[in-house]
Amino acid sequence: MEKMKRIFIVVLLALSTLSARSQGGAVSYSLPRTVLVFNVEAGKETFYAGPYARYAQKYLGISAETSDRVSYTITSVSMVPAVEADQSIRYSYVMNPQSQPVYLQLTSQGLVSGPAGAYSAEKGWKYPVGGGAGFSDKGIPANLAEKTSTLYEVGGNTVRQNIIVAKTTEDKAKEVADKIFEIRENKYKILVGDTDATYSGEAMKATIDALNKLEQDYMTLFTGYSEYGSQSASFEVIPSEGEEQAYVAFRISDEDGLVAADNVSGRPYFVRLEVEEVAEVKDPDTKSKPVQFVKYRIPAICGVRLTDGVSTILQTRVPVYQLGIIASYPVYKTK
Repeated sequence: MEKMKRIFIVVLLALSTLSARSQGGAVSYSLPRTVLVFNVEAGKETFYAGPYARYAQKYLGISAETSDRVSYTITSVSMVPAVEADQSIRYSYVMNPQSQPVYLQLTSQGLVSGPAGAYSAEKGWKYPVGGGAGFSDKGIPANLAEKTSTLYEVGGNTVRQNIIVAKTTEDKAKEVADKIFEIRENKYKILVGDTDATYSGEAMKATIDALNKLEQDYMTLFTGYSEYGSQSASFEVIPSEGEEQAYVAFRISDEDGLVAADNVSGRPYFVRLEVEEVAEVKDPDTKSKPVQFVKYRIPAICGVRLTDGVSTILQTRVPVYQLGIIASYPVYKTK
């Protein structure tokens, strides 16, 4: 029971000095409020189209993406309800030697607390550093080729000349496609034993693995490849009083990844709260003794649901102080 009191009747109090308390005087304090902290991780895919992608259908009979792209996908979301001082609502408490023991007893039980409600959440923005497409190690053919041309013919004799010409992109694409088919043919011959050399056991496996690697490198020049990274960020939502408890928690953009709720370039993720009713507190009987009151908040228990507009990403229940009620705790003064 005492643990429940510490959880649900926490009051943040900016305490004055001990000497001021012992001599009597007023100290001010803020009531607590709940902050929903969303820790989000996203996976980043950077796709680099192959330099010969537009010839993939013609020479290999496959379709391939022809443009680079970047995409982000949410991979992990967690929510931490944190408590901080609500500076928009403050009260004072009159200290005196007679009521101080009662006050200190309340403090020890967690009903009135100074630093207990404070928090320091580790936050940060982590972005992967983008590189560039790298196909130089995939077996791109040389840009130049030697070509033989006929200069002239005299008396049935043909005079020829070798000249160096630049290959077109399609020429290089066809050259790579021919190598791919040659590798596949060699793998088939090795597997069926139609070769001059004999392969068996580990030797065959090593040879096939090497040919598979070479084929994959050549295929990448048509199909392209992807690089993967991750991004993480923290976002805060502070619920406020109102009938419609719906907020944009954060957004995700294919260009920038995780972005703040007010960045309309990204797709929104919504958080909705279903507030459970809090019963009114009955006034205590204070006629027998002179009293003063300590104000505190009783939080409302809220169902929290995070969605992308269609699917539910996260769902839980948390106490939210500012959506609850303010009550008074009587502190009796002795004569």
